This record gives sequence, C-alpha cells and structure tokens, in this order.
Amino acid sequence: MSTAIEADVLGLWDRSVRAHAAAPALVTPDRVLTYRDADRLTDAWAADLVGRGAVPGRLVGLAFTDPARTVLGMLAALKAGAGFTVLDDRLPAAARAELVRRTAAVVWLGDGHHAPDGAHVPADGGYGPPDGGYGPTRPAVVATGADVAYVLFTSGSTGRPKGTVVERDALGRFAAAVAERLELTPGDRWLQVASLGFDVLIEEVFPALAAGAAVVCRADTAALDAEELHTALARTGTTVVELSTQYWLEYARWLDGSGASTPDALRLVVVGGERMDPRPYRAWQARQSAALAHVYGLTECTVSSTFYTGRLPADAEEVPLGTALRDVEISVRRDGRPVPDGESGEIHIGGPLLARGFLDDEAATARRFVPDPDRGPGGADARLYVTGDLGRIDAEGQLVFLGRVDDQVKIRGHRLEPARVERALCELAQVDQAVVFPDPETATALWAFTVPADAAVAPLPGEAVRLTGAERDALVAPLAAQLPDWAVPRVLYRVAVLPKSPHGKIDKRLLAAWAARPAATRDPVADPAPAAAGDEQAEPLRTVLEFFREVLGAPALGPDDNFFDHGGQSLLAMRLLTRLRGSFPAATGLRASALFASPTPRLLAEAVAAD
Repeated sequence: MSTAIEADVLGLWDRSVRAHAAAPALVTPDRVLTYRDADRLTDAWAADLVGRGAVPGRLVGLAFTDPARTVLGMLAALKAGAGFTVLDDRLPAAARAELVRRTAAVVWLGDGHHAPDGAHVPADGGYGPPDGGYGPTRPAVVATGADVAYVLFTSGSTGRPKGTVVERDALGRFAAAVAERLELTPGDRWLQVASLGFDVLIEEVFPALAAGAAVVCRADTAALDAEELHTALARTGTTVVELSTQYWLEYARWLDGSGASTPDALRLVVVGGERMDPRPYRAWQARQSAALAHVYGLTECTVSSTFYTGRLPADAEEVPLGTALRDVEISVRRDGRPVPDGESGEIHIGGPLLARGFLDDEAATARRFVPDPDRGPGGADARLYVTGDLGRIDAEGQLVFLGRVDDQVKIRGHRLEPARVERALCELAQVDQAVVFPDPETATALWAFTVPADAAVAPLPGEAVRLTGAERDALVAPLAAQLPDWAVPRVLYRVAVLPKSPHGKIDKRLLAAWAARPAATRDPVADPAPAAAGDEQAEPLRTVLEFFREVLGAPALGPDDNFFDHGGQSLLAMRLLTRLRGSFPAATGLRASALFASPTPRLLAEAVAAD
C-alpha cells in the first residue's frame, strides 16, 4: 500500500476518513465507531479543547482508564494543534502528581481514579452523538511539523523519569513507515494491549489509523493473562497484536501447554523489548500460523526503528533486530565513527524520527542526542541518538543486538559482554536460561547461574547448587571450545529460577546470596509444617507457597507475604496462575485479577480450597 507523507500526521487521518468513512476506526466491547463518526466526535472535542486554551506548543493531558477515549483524546489534541501526554494509572500518587506538574498541560481530559483535579470529560464523552448531532466542526488551527505531538515518560528505573518530546512530523513519518513495513490494510484489526502510559500505545494506534485499519480497544486497562489474551484475540477477529518479549513467551508457553493454535484471523504478532532467544522463536515459526515481527526501538526515536520479519534460519545464533524503517538511519559506531559491517560497536539512530529531546532537560538531551560528525550542522538529520546498546550489522544487512554498553565487564584485563557467554550456555541442550557475572569478592573470575531445561533436576526455589565433576564439565567443555580461556565461567551453579528485582532485572545480588548459603535451608516460621494425612487445607498452602517462592525468586517468602510487595507484576501473575492451574482443577477459572483480592499464599490457597 502507498503511505506517502502528507503535510501533518492529521493528513494521514484525513485520508483514511475520506477513503474509508464507513469502515470501523475504533472497535470497543460496546460499539463500533466508524472513521466518519470518530472524525466528527474528535472535531467536537478539539473545539472544546481550543476553547480551554489548547494551542500549538502546549499539551493536553489524558487520564482515562478507557483505552478508546484515550485514542479519541489523542486525536482531538492533535486537531486542536496541541500535543498530548498520557498519565499512567499504575504510577503511585506522588509520581503522578510530579508528572502533572512537569508537563504543565493546559487542560486535562479524563475521569479515571488517577485524573488530576479539574480534569473533565467533553460532551459526547460516551462516544455520542448527543441530541442535535456532534456539535462544533474542527477548529481552524495551523500547526507545523515541528510542533509537539506528544510527551511520554521513560520508566525512570535508574533515576528521574525523562519526558521525551516527539514532534508531529516524526509521528506522521513513523505511522506511515510502520504501516508500510507491516503491510497494514483497511481489513486489519490491531488489538490495543499496552499500558496507556507506554510508548507502544503509539505504535498500536497511529500506523493502523494511517492505513484505514481498526484499533480494537478493551473496556479497561486490566492486564490480560495468556488465556484471556487468546480469547480476546479470537473474539475480536484481531489480525495484528504487539506483545513484550516476556508477555509473548508466556503466551507461547500457554499455547504449547494447552495444545492450542493462534486464532485463524491473527496474521502477525509484533514482539520486542528484550533480547530474544532463538529457540522459542523458531518453535513458534514451526508450530503457529501467525507470523512474527521482531522490533527494536526506543521512546527517544519514536517507538520502533527496526523490524525483522523474516523466517529465522536454523543455524542463527540470534534473532536479528532487522533493518531500519523508512526515514530511520542505523549505524554501529566506535568512538563516534562507523565501524565496518560485522564489527561490534554502539548502536546509533539518526534521521527525522528522532525526538526533539527531553522535556526541560537540556543537559540530558545534549548527552544522548549528539551531532553527527559525518554531517554538517543544522536539521534533524545532523543528529544521532546514542542508544547505549551494543550491536553489529550482519552479512545480510540485519542489525544484531549484542548487549548493553554498561553490561560490559573486565576479566583479567579483557573486556567482555556477559551476553556472549550467556548465549553460548543457552545453546546447550541442558540449559534453559543463564546469567553470567564476575564473582562478587574479587571480580577476577566469571560465575554462571543456569536454569536447567529439565525441571526435574532443578533444585528447590531459593537454592543454588554448585556443579562439580561431570555435570560441570558438560557445560564448561563446549564453552572452552569456542571462547577464550578468560571468558569461560569456572564456577557454575544450578538454580530453579533467575530471580528478578522490582524493576524486572535479574537480581544478581540475590543469586550470590543463594550461592553463599548452604543448600536445602528453609525458614521454619514461613514454611508450614508437613500436611497431616487428610489435611487438605495444609497441602494447598504448601504448594501455593512454593509456587509463590519460585515465581518471585524469593525463597524466604512467608504464607502471609504480599505478592506485589515482593516484585510481583502482571507477567509474573500469569506465570503463577499457569502453575496453579496445572496443579489444582479449582484454579481453572482464576484470572490475574484474583491476586488483587488474594495477594498472599494463604489467601490464594483458601480461594483454591474453597472451590
């Protein structure tokens, strides 16, 4: 399909309205809004916003828990000439208040529990039309491609969240380029599943609307577990969905475990966010009809920059990040200069899809958005974004991810990316997952912690069993055959799970603590006594507690400890429920939302036993 850029991101919308007026633009559980209806409704909302001070260069804040009204609000803000920002309802109240202050939005739309004081819902907020029609027509506003389209915030896991300012020209170019790369058509339906404060929302909405396709919206923002996702995909006739790497892995596990296939209508699953293991990627391509697109990008570069849509070769050691979208320039550099294809370096992104910079943070903008030494000054094309990611361009011209710059370690004078060793370990049939880091005491040798492919040989959760003799040699010998001596781990442990911090990173300190203590230790207070014969209540608690400890990587977790206070989140909740359903028939009907009502092992065991 042709997706040539028009004057503004709204040019793409207007083209879809003209060509597909009666086609669905937004599909909700309650109704379908055609392009004509959505256009008239957002015209009226835009007039309301202009009347409240929305102008080019200012922001409109959105605080709905309804994804459909969030999409309508984004369109209305752009029609008013303003940009938009979306307030994430998952943030603590203090963090929300800080972002409201920093964005200085001229007006807030929304009725969610997280909406700031003074927020309102425009007339027709129930999707209209009201008596007498939709009301005012679109206001006559002139906005340029250099005006702000939106501001979204990074997670801030390493400090203060950064607000990324993306301009209207970048948004329009991005929407057209993704629609082109994924071959979106008016017959497509893209299911919106990302958190509303996450930049993937942009990718779920604007490319689909640029192609005249439909955005399928859920009733709220509650996380779907794998089974609920599958049901939603089938029920709505979704053709395209985007999932984080871990979310996709949970869905793939559920499909395999239930013997199910992707719904007939689903043609494409877009996956990204973390390094992708080639084994589950190949397994999916062998078993499932829906194709995969592996993506790479950053908020600062307008969501995704590269896509890999090919079939992974049998001998591929990595799933490539793919090739650049139109209007995106990818280079791998060392000391600021491009390196030849095949050599490793830091990934840099250039081109007109780069963000303007960080909101009210000139110092951070200058550090990450740097001049391109190979171009003259001036213009968006004269800048590069320094990603902090390591990569290389392979023989087929595909970008390959190699790790993070700040993941590099020095072992006996040699620089090493641990991901290199982790990949080699994971290629072994007996290893499912692995993490490698220097020993905490001297940092002169590598430690490796592996999760076995055969769960039957895994130790108890919270234990790290040091490998010796033939077991150790079976892992070390293949590594020694392909890696330099200094890069081969000499101390190896087997664990049941790689524990995660609250930010989702592997908790290496906890792994080291497991390794430092004797195996088979147990907390006699937290661990209930062995179940007496016929005592069914004790047995559910014992099993449920073990599942909590395993999923959270918290061996000392007690029966009354809260799932969410120990790093629990939606993806881990899905994994926990999958384990429960495999052991307790009564857990079949449980959903992730059950953990909010029963967030401790004791309460959840009671819920299972009650059924």
